[in-house]
Amino acid sequence: MNLFNEQINGEQDWEAVFLSVHAFTPLVEHIFAIENLTFVEVENLTPGTHVVFKVGEYVVKIYAPPESGIYDRDLGNHGLALKTDLFTIQRAHELNVPALNVIASGTVEDKYRFDYMITEFIESVEFATMTDADKIALGRKLRRITDIMNTPCEPFTDIDVINDEIRHRVWDEYPEQFRKERLSYIKSHDYGESVFIYGDLCGDNFLLTPHGEVYIIDFAPVIAPKIYEHAQVALDCGLDPLILQGYFEDYTYDAFVDMCFNGLLILDYDPEMVEEIIGKPEEFQTLDDLRKRIKYGMRGVIDGKS
Repeated sequence: MNLFNEQINGEQDWEAVFLSVHAFTPLVEHIFAIENLTFVEVENLTPGTHVVFKVGEYVVKIYAPPESGIYDRDLGNHGLALKTDLFTIQRAHELNVPALNVIASGTVEDKYRFDYMITEFIESVEFATMTDADKIALGRKLRRITDIMNTPCEPFTDIDVINDEIRHRVWDEYPEQFRKERLSYIKSHDYGESVFIYGDLCGDNFLLTPHGEVYIIDFAPVIAPKIYEHAQVALDCGLDPLILQGYFEDYTYDAFVDMCFNGLLILDYDPEMVEEIIGKPEEFQTLDDLRKRIKYGMRGVIDGKS
């Protein structure tokens, strides 16, 4: 008899079940028995792509199996998600960046293959309770963290953010003239050295402790120019404007616009989120149209940058 008994055949099935404590509790209990850890009540935590539960003083992350149909463009295939998480956490510790301690990791072959990772649970505070000054200070802390992480590292993915055709598909809805101009531009523009990129610095992917420490808890890493990190933070992470103000406090507004423009052209972004800021694809015929819209649309995203 299987520990997990739900049917998974594509993303719709996965999305219907990955929040279910009932469906995953036997599997989680088995994992804790394998690792000789005390099993207690399973509780939901903020979801992402994968299953995330709190079990007492631990957090267990169960990765989507191949049958889920989830294809991670940055990691290539199933199995690399766990490997990359472990690599990134280890690298953070080596750089003295606060990151969760990994208690155990492995694979359970059940009805489906489930990779898993168990980490410590960290108490955190809600961003809504922070003062304006605290939010600006948090932005500065996040910037220090990404500055430390955004350094050269050993290869862990073969994704090329400049030339990867899969990533280019986010531009398919744009006019042909725009697409051609974009490709020509990014292939000739000097983006500088490629470094480790955290890749998804949204509010759900880091924790602020009651003592003011910031813990990175989830990653979408790639190797890319540093501008990729900054553009993702500015355009695609939905952080509070005051946090962004602290993060980008060393930028003039013109430099900020230039960063957003050049970064967006290579960013693997959420089209709907970006459309809310700068407009729909059919509104852009040339790169100059895009630059002008960014300059206009980003006013107010960062307080004091106008």
